[in-house]
Amino acid sequence: MACLTSAIEPLRAANEITGRTDFNWTILGEIGGPVRSSASVGFDTDLTLTQAIDRLGDLDALICLSPPNSHFQDPRRSEAALRLLARHGVTLGGFSGGVFPLMRAGALGRHRPSVHWCYEAAWAAEFPEIETSHAAIERGAGRITVSGAGAVFDLMLRVIEERGGRALMTEVACWFQHPFIRDENALQATPVAQAGGTEAMLPPPVREAVRLFAAHIEDPLPISKVSALVGLTERTLERAFKAATGETPLRYYRRMRLERGRQRVLYSTDTVTEIARSVGYSSSTDFVRYYVEVFGFHPAEERRRLAGLRGLAGAVPPAVPG
Repeated sequence: MACLTSAIEPLRAANEITGRTDFNWTILGEIGGPVRSSASVGFDTDLTLTQAIDRLGDLDALICLSPPNSHFQDPRRSEAALRLLARHGVTLGGFSGGVFPLMRAGALGRHRPSVHWCYEAAWAAEFPEIETSHAAIERGAGRITVSGAGAVFDLMLRVIEERGGRALMTEVACWFQHPFIRDENALQATPVAQAGGTEAMLPPPVREAVRLFAAHIEDPLPISKVSALVGLTERTLERAFKAATGETPLRYYRRMRLERGRQRVLYSTDTVTEIARSVGYSSSTDFVRYYVEVFGFHPAEERRRLAGLRGLAGAVPPAVPG
């Protein structure tokens, strides 16, 4: 819902400011009828995906919006429709989890997609050979992928600037009190556990250690090796981590692995044992123990709770191009 409104509202404002309908949008659904967002807010669709094919001349771009674990009700037909649109020059895009149905459809081509950091583990589980981008926005060669709603707003401001000029873009940004406009090459903002900051704010040695942690989730490195690689003693690295994050390197690393595991708990159908191994645990026993300690729930209980929330939201159809 946030991605949808972040895409539409800047365009609506631009139209109001100029007094012209320079931008148009249509909400599509795989099938007809209303669609409910994960926030349980409903949207009426204007057309089905099949009907959109009959209006190729009116369609510049089609953007997919969905949770990462949603699938088309008729994958063969709907995925073929996406590929057909791409062959006819329609730009295809995915906002947040909407990049997943595009990838399943084989419709991304050579585009290296921007995948939200909270979906990275789910992406790696389903598409282990496909490299992703840490940039908030990726555009090029008829494809657009955007990590999250704030970045979608930035993208739309860029589109307004390209079509209506910088003065119009600035006025739209000021309408919404948008504080700044990120460069398209800007990296995603990722939180630092327990510290109330982002990774970009960390001191260079700590930031490099976090990068090494992220590159070795399945095959964890000893802290002694990490400290040697960043050019510090273990004791100095520990002091730096505590000052920057409030945690020791070991606890931070463990939390990072558990958070990656949690992504797969929530957005994949892998077993707990498979998930444990994917984040560096030889068995599920320690993984579950630490998981409960950090998150307060057994992985299986988390899945049941999320399934209940999705059911309350009435999120049908499961994947919504729009």
